Amino acid sequence: MGSETFNPTENPLRAGLRMGRSPEPCTMVIFGATGDLTSRKLVPALYNLARERRLAAGFSVVGFARRDWSDEHFREVLLNGINAYSRSGAAETALWENFAQGVSYHRSDFSDHDGYARLAQRLDAIDVERGAGGNRVFYLATPPDAYAEIIQQLGAHGLARSPNGGWTRIIVEKPFGRDLGSAQELNRQLLAVFDEDQIYRIDHYLGKETVQNILVFRFANGIFEPIWSRRYIDHVQITVSESIGVEDRGGYYDQSGALRDMIQNHLMQLLALVAMEPPVSYDANAVRDEKVKVLRAIRPIAPEAVNEFTVRGQYDTGSIMGKPISSYRSERGVAPDSQTETYAALKLFIESWRWAGVPFYLRSGKALPRRVSEIAIQFRSAPLMLFDDLPTNEVEPNTLAIKIQPDEGITLKFSSKAPGQTSQIRPVTMDFRYGSSFGVASPEAYERLLLDSLIGDGTLFTRRDEVEASWSLMTPILQGWAAEAPRNFPNYEAGVWGPLEADDFMARDGRIWRRL
Repeated sequence: MGSETFNPTENPLRAGLRMGRSPEPCTMVIFGATGDLTSRKLVPALYNLARERRLAAGFSVVGFARRDWSDEHFREVLLNGINAYSRSGAAETALWENFAQGVSYHRSDFSDHDGYARLAQRLDAIDVERGAGGNRVFYLATPPDAYAEIIQQLGAHGLARSPNGGWTRIIVEKPFGRDLGSAQELNRQLLAVFDEDQIYRIDHYLGKETVQNILVFRFANGIFEPIWSRRYIDHVQITVSESIGVEDRGGYYDQSGALRDMIQNHLMQLLALVAMEPPVSYDANAVRDEKVKVLRAIRPIAPEAVNEFTVRGQYDTGSIMGKPISSYRSERGVAPDSQTETYAALKLFIESWRWAGVPFYLRSGKALPRRVSEIAIQFRSAPLMLFDDLPTNEVEPNTLAIKIQPDEGITLKFSSKAPGQTSQIRPVTMDFRYGSSFGVASPEAYERLLLDSLIGDGTLFTRRDEVEASWSLMTPILQGWAAEAPRNFPNYEAGVWGPLEADDFMARDGRIWRRL
C-alpha cells in the first residue's frame, strides 16, 4: 500500500480505485473447504489475484471442514486444483510456495463449539505471524443447510467482530433460500450476527465482464440511453441455456429446478441491470437501490395466472452434438416420477414510465443445444412505406445482443442495401468481442468478486432487499405450479430448444425466440 492509508468511512469503490484495488492484509476462512468449489473456483481465483499482485503479502487462507486432512494434504489438493482449473495455467513454483505459506487447514465439525474456539485462537496467531491486522472474511462454501449453524457459531464465539480493530465480512453462496419465507429467515439469521454491510451474497454471474459492462454500455455512451425505453424497444429476451443435463447434481437439482436455480438469481439480476434507472453515483448502495426499484416495479404473476405468463418443461432422452443424453428422470438422485422443471420461461412486465407495456421474456434450461447466455434488446420496426416497391421480406427489426458467454461481446443488427445493380435490403451485424478488441483474456468471475469482497466494495453483491424482492415474484409462480402438476412431463427431447409450448408462448404475442 506504500504511503497510502485506508479510510474506512470512504466510499469503498472509490477507495479501491484510489488504492489500485489492492486490499489490506487479511485472512479468509473457507467453510466447506474440501468441496469442489474451493479447489475448482475459489483458490484458483485467489492464486490468479496473487499472480497479478492484487493480494497483500500477509493474505492467508484457512480451510475449515470435517475431513481428517493435514495442512500439507490440503495444500496439495489446492495445488492440483490450480494446475487443473486456473486460467493462468500450471502454478509457478516460486509463486505457489509463497502463496502456500499462508494456507492452512482447520479440522472441525460445523457444530463443534471447541472447533470455533480453536479457530479464534488460530486467527489471532495469524494476525501476529502474518500481519493480518484482525481483518477476516468468512466464506460459506457449504450446502445451504449448514448456513444457520455456522452463522450462529461465529456469533457465539465473537468471530463476527474483530478483536484487533480490523474488519470482518461474510460471503454467502447461493441459493439464498428456497422461497420468500426461507430467504427472510436466512436474512434474519445473518443479521442477528452481522451487519448488512458485512454481508456479501455472491452471485458469480455479476462478476462476468460482460455483465459488469452493461452499466458502462448504457450510461457511458450518449447514443444508447435516449432510445432505452418503451418508445423504441419492442421487447427484451434474456436467455441462459446449458447444453448439459444435471450430471452429478441430480439430488440437489431435483429439490430446486430451473426457476430456483437460475431465474430467481442470475436472470433477475440481468433484468435489473438492463432495466434500472441511472444511479445517482457509482457506488454499491446507489446501484443496488435502482435494482431494487426495478424488482419492486415488476407486475407479480398470481398463482392462478401461471399458465398465461410461464412455461415449464423437463427434458427426455435425446442427443447433443452427437452425444446421447439420458432423460432427466433417469439421472442419479432424481425421482423416477419427478415433477421438477429443467426448463422455465417467463413473461414479465415492469410497471414504470420507462418500460410500461414492454415484455421481458426470460428463459433458462438444461440439455439445450448450446451453452449460451445472452440479453437481446429488439427495437420496434421502422415504417417501410419508403420501400414499398422493394422486396422487404428480409427486413428484420434492429437487435442489440449482449453476449455474456461463451463469446463475450456485443452485436448490433441493422438493415443495409446489398451490393449490386438492384436494391435489396439485407440484415448485417456489427460485432464487438472482448478477446479480439482488448487482446487479453477476461478474468474469471470469482476473481473480480473475491477482490471486491476483500476491498469492501459490495456493488456486485446482492443486498437483502434485492433477494427478498426477487423471491416475492418467484414464490407465487412456485405456488401456482405446485397447485397444478404438469400433465406431460417430460415434454422436450434433450438437444432441442425446450418444449413446443415455449414456442406457442411467444407466438401468442406475434413474436419468436431468437435462434442462438
